[in-house]
Amino acid sequence: MLMKKLALAGAVAMLGTTSAMACAFQNEVEVKSLSAGFEAWKAVTDAMSECGNVSAELDQEFRTKQPAAFAANPSLYALGGVSNGTVTPLLNEGTIRPLDDLVEAYGQNLSPNQLIRIDGQIMAIAMMVNTQHMMYRTDIFEELGLEVPTTYDEVLTAAAAIQEAGVVEYPLGATMKSGWNLAQDFNNMFVGFGGDFYNDDSTPAVNSEAGVKALEMMKALTEYMDPEYLVSDSTYVQQQFQQGKIAMANLWASRGGAMNDEAESSVVGKVGSAAAPLAMAGGVPATTLWWDGIVVAKNIDDATAEAAFRVAMEGLDSEMVQGANDTAIWLVEGYQPSDMAQGAIATATAQPAPPSYPSTSQMGLMHTALGNELPSFFTGDRTATEALAAVEEAYSSAAKEAGLLQ
Repeated sequence: MLMKKLALAGAVAMLGTTSAMACAFQNEVEVKSLSAGFEAWKAVTDAMSECGNVSAELDQEFRTKQPAAFAANPSLYALGGVSNGTVTPLLNEGTIRPLDDLVEAYGQNLSPNQLIRIDGQIMAIAMMVNTQHMMYRTDIFEELGLEVPTTYDEVLTAAAAIQEAGVVEYPLGATMKSGWNLAQDFNNMFVGFGGDFYNDDSTPAVNSEAGVKALEMMKALTEYMDPEYLVSDSTYVQQQFQQGKIAMANLWASRGGAMNDEAESSVVGKVGSAAAPLAMAGGVPATTLWWDGIVVAKNIDDATAEAAFRVAMEGLDSEMVQGANDTAIWLVEGYQPSDMAQGAIATATAQPAPPSYPSTSQMGLMHTALGNELPSFFTGDRTATEALAAVEEAYSSAAKEAGLLQ
C-alpha cells in the first residue's frame, strides 16, 4: 500500500499533452464527496462538478467526519478524499469498496502507480503525492546572505540571524496545532532522528533517545515562532507566509501554489522550496511521504458507485491538471513540475529517502496518542520523558482494546 519513491518518480515522468472535454458524460445521479479543503482538492472537485449533480464538501476536519459518515447505511457520501494517513479507519471498518471492476470499465487513463492495492484489491486511486518540505523567503535569504538550511541545526542558525535582522515578525512557522498536526510534526522529526514507533510485537517505542531528541529540537524551534504555535495548522502557516509574517516553514508541498496566488498573497514570486532538513547527519530528511486520492463508499448502490467513479475520473484528467498544475505534484497525465515542486522532489529522491507514512492500525493509534499527550510537554506540564511515557501508556491501552496487544 505504501507509495515510496516510485510514486514521485512516476509523477515526474508522466508528462503528456493529451486533453479532454469538460466532461465526457452527463451525470444523472446525485454524487456527494467529502475531502480536505486545500487547493488541489478544490481543483479536482470543481472538475467533477462539470459533470452535473455533484456536491463537494471540502473540510479540513474531514478525517474525523469520514468514519461515521461512511459507516452510515446508506453512506452520507459516495466519494471520499483520503491519504495514506487517513484511509486506515475506513479500511478497518470495511466502509469502502474494492474498485477493480470500476477501474477495468472506466480507469483506462490511470497509471499503475495510482492504483492503491490492499490484499491484492484496488481500494483507492491516488491523485498526487505530498510531503512537508522547507519553504523559505528567497528575497530575505538573499538580502541577509543566508544559505538555505539543509539540517535543523542550520535552521536554528538561520532563524537567529533573521530574528536579529528584524525583517519579519517571526523567523519560523510550523504546523504544530495540538492534536493531529503536532503529532505529525513529531513524526517527521522522530523518523529524522532514526526512531521506530513500535517494536515487532506492536509494543510502543517512542520513549527513546530519538523521541527525546525530537521533542527537544521542536521546542528549540518554537523560540522563533508565533507564541500561539499550538493553534497553528497548515492554513495558519500558509497565511503567515502570504501575509509576509514568517521567513521559513516545513510546510506541505500542496500549499506551495497558494504562495503565488496574487488574489491573496503579498509574497508572489518570493517563496522557494527545498528538501526537508535533516535532523541528524547521514539521516533521512525529517519528514514522511504521502499520497492523496479517492475512495468509493461501500454502503451505496452500484449505480451510484459507478456514477461516483466516473465523475472521479473526470476530476482526475489531464484537463484538470493543465488548469491546476502548480497546486500539487500530480500523479495524472499532463503534469509539468513547477519550481515550487522542487523541494518535494528533492525530499522524495534524497538518499537515504524519507519513509512513507505507515498506513497501519498501530500507527493510527500512535498518532492519536501523540496528538493527545504531547501538548503537555510544550506547555511545560511534563518533561519530554514524562510526555512520551504518557504517549506509550495511551497507545498501549488503545492497542489492547483493539486487540493489537495482549
